[in-house]
Amino acid sequence: MISIDSHVKEIERVAAGEQSLRDRPVVQSWLRCVNDYKRDPANAQDAYIVPNAKLREHQEQAESLIRISRAGLAALFDQIAADDYVLLLSDSSGVAVDYLGNPRLDRELRRAGLYLGADWSETRAGTSAVGACLVSREPVVIHQDDHFDPTHTPLTCTAAPIFDTRGALAAVLDISQLSSPIAKTSQRLALHLAKATARRIEMANLVARTGDEWVLSLSRTPDFLDTAPDAAISLDASGNITGLTFGGLEALGRSMGFGDGNPQTLIGQPISSLFDIGIDELPYFMRGNPAGERLLHANGEPLLFASAMSPADTPKPAVAVPRGPKTDALAAMSHGDTAMRLLQAKAAKLAARQIPILVQGETGSGKEVLARAIHESSNEGGRFVAVNCAAIPEHLIESELFGYVPNAFTGASRKGKTGLIESAAGGTLFLDEIGDMPLALQTRLLRVLSENEIVPVGGLEPKKVELRLVSATHRDLKTLVAEGVFREDLYYRLNAATLSLPPLRAREDFDGLLDRLMDDLGQRYGQSYRLDSTARRLLRVYAWPGNLREMQNALEVASALTDDGVIRERHLPDAIRQPISAESDLLVQLEQCNGNVSALARRLGVDRSTVHRRLKRCRQQATRH
Repeated sequence: MISIDSHVKEIERVAAGEQSLRDRPVVQSWLRCVNDYKRDPANAQDAYIVPNAKLREHQEQAESLIRISRAGLAALFDQIAADDYVLLLSDSSGVAVDYLGNPRLDRELRRAGLYLGADWSETRAGTSAVGACLVSREPVVIHQDDHFDPTHTPLTCTAAPIFDTRGALAAVLDISQLSSPIAKTSQRLALHLAKATARRIEMANLVARTGDEWVLSLSRTPDFLDTAPDAAISLDASGNITGLTFGGLEALGRSMGFGDGNPQTLIGQPISSLFDIGIDELPYFMRGNPAGERLLHANGEPLLFASAMSPADTPKPAVAVPRGPKTDALAAMSHGDTAMRLLQAKAAKLAARQIPILVQGETGSGKEVLARAIHESSNEGGRFVAVNCAAIPEHLIESELFGYVPNAFTGASRKGKTGLIESAAGGTLFLDEIGDMPLALQTRLLRVLSENEIVPVGGLEPKKVELRLVSATHRDLKTLVAEGVFREDLYYRLNAATLSLPPLRAREDFDGLLDRLMDDLGQRYGQSYRLDSTARRLLRVYAWPGNLREMQNALEVASALTDDGVIRERHLPDAIRQPISAESDLLVQLEQCNGNVSALARRLGVDRSTVHRRLKRCRQQATRH
């Protein structure tokens, strides 16, 4: 990274017309900053975060997109959090309306502007990934001294645009780090992840807005057609294009050579103007027919693979459910595991009463699945409302949970808003990751449990609510109580009854679970799948730190990669193909480490407890043989 003086002089040379080795988006942004915004590169300015009232206005306007994108952002953050990356979702004005970052770095991130409410528009912050992306409408990496303002030159930032269903730029997804000691090329993976997640959000937004229309997904190959298509369009009953995933369709059209280069011009056009197909032929492209046969033609030539999703069915009137014992949902969770049988019996009894239940278990072990099963087994009707306390920004969680009265604050809806707790009245409220709930909100939740009533933000009159509360966490709440970050009285309110889910590696019914997931895949994709003996053995010995969720993802990808329905070793993720504990050679590796378990754990990239557990299994198998 060059000095501030050299940085300023370089910008001045570029502004004077000299050639530069910088990327084109960087040079163009520098020129805009100097010529259009009259900014001085020597005048360093601190990052700007908008006031809370102004932030709420931006968030209110972007509320739908924030909600739709939240799952995609959380999945992306899981992949990059270990490297101290930060995620910002900025609206079309450049203001960060959602944020995921490491709380340990909270102070530094806020000072650097990698924080909720930060304004990264070019007019405010100069050249940045968000600002340049807003102007160019293209993915961009702004690395270190690519930034215009010297204040931001330690940062590395990567951004991708998110378009609405009509092709207008709706938001920007930004992946940033406080510093990166390595070259700009190191951000290629971040750029790929940003673009892929932006397209996922566009897809989710399209599907969310087309309940009564056809959705036609498009892909270059059949392999990921039904799970991760390249683009999608929505069609009305007459076969006219009503919406699209702009970013994905633009890239697809550019690489495949169809369309006129601007997907926005397709809005309102009949599908027959793009492909050799009419609205009546869409059912052929629905799941059930082999993906490899769902091939779209244009001008008589094969072009793309397609998957059609029909309009949502007309909602059926609610039907009263007869009361009585119902344990099918709970029974489906186990295939013979002793611990799970005991848990099922306990959960079935608890489901008959509105007793607060705390579900504990590792990440991915099925806590929400258990909560839904308890709800279904209660036969009390009402909604199941799930809230991830770790995914909702702290400043939004109060209004999300409790709602607010009309005009409760600047930017609030004139109609007010019903909170998630009130939405769950008569049903079940599931609070996932309860250990991440802010202390101030814990006090208000305690009132809900003790008095069965809520007071919306800005309101005075309490509202009565009767509901079942199921909360879940993978953290030790007792430890959080001792640390003073979780209320002791709330802890004892929540765990009137506790259900502890065993981790996948400890379950006796592993093969039964594996076979059930294989059957589910077959039913979903209309194809029979099976595991060869090597793949099944590798799945058995893997430690599964992500539990059932990780296994579902692994099988989903493996089933997409197989050509004949047989999942083999080569189709499995690298972490499973090279297991940490192939029992046949673990003892040999321990000898190579001179019997040092810590050294073996470092070699395998796992913790010592995992190695001890695998060694114990090795010795048990040796004894049996």
